[in-house]
Parts: sequence; structure tokens; C-alpha cells
Amino acid sequence: MTTPATPDVLEMLVENHRRFLAFLERRVGSREVAEDILQDAFVRSLERVDTVRDREAVIPWFYRLLRNAVIDHYRRGGAEDRALAYVAGAEDEAAPGADEALRDAVCACVASLVETLKPEYATVIKRVDLDGAAVSEFARARPPCC
Repeated sequence: MTTPATPDVLEMLVENHRRFLAFLERRVGSREVAEDILQDAFVRSLERVDTVRDREAVIPWFYRLLRNAVIDHYRRGGAEDRALAYVAGAEDEAAPGADEALRDAVCACVASLVETLKPEYATVIKRVDLDGAAVSEFARARPPCC
């Protein structure tokens, strides 16, 4: 016979809230993260508590659910770390020189369009964006207008 999600079973889980939270906090090192994991576990337990065969097994069953939630938490964190490391490595590969052809094509396009602008705007774009001059350097070299 399975254990239905009766009010007394749910009460058992709620009564042990502090113990569950302390259990999680010791394993994840953060009260906020522990609270999030516990909240998710409570929600999952409502969906699955009827799979427990013995009322006395509810608390051990819930601890197993919490252990699995902690493992999932660290797996997700590891996946995020690996993704960030990959992106960081990809950024290093995309450092200057990685795609010169694309940069040259964009610069050629901008250079052809810059001629359609007012001369003072065209000069700024050519010097700063195409030639790579610093904005502050360009500003110091230009005489004040008006």
C-alpha cells in the first residue's frame, strides 16, 4: 500500500522544515540556495509522496529527495561553469586577428557610407572608428568649434 499525501504526512514534512533546511545549508553553504532547493523539493514531494509505501519511510524518503536535489544543484552549477569557461575560451580565440576578413568587410562598408555624412561627422568616424584613434586624443587634437 502506498502512502497518500494526507494532511498528517504533509504535516510530518512541514514539522521537519528546520532540520531539512539545516541539512541542505550544510551541503550548499548558503541559506538562500538551501531555501530554494527545499521549496522545490516540497513541491516535488507533493507530486511523488504517494509512491512511498510506508508512512514511517516518508522522512528518509524526503532526505533521499533532498540529497538528489543537492546533486542536481551541483551538476547545474558545474554545467554553468563549463559553459562560462567555454565562452571565455571562445572570447580569447576571437581576440584581434581572429576574423580579419569580417572586420575588413565591415570597415570597407562603413568607409563607403561615411562619405554620405556631413564632413565633420565623417572625419570623427574615420579617425575614431576606422583609424582607431582614442576619442580623448581626437578631441584634444580638434580645435573647438564655434
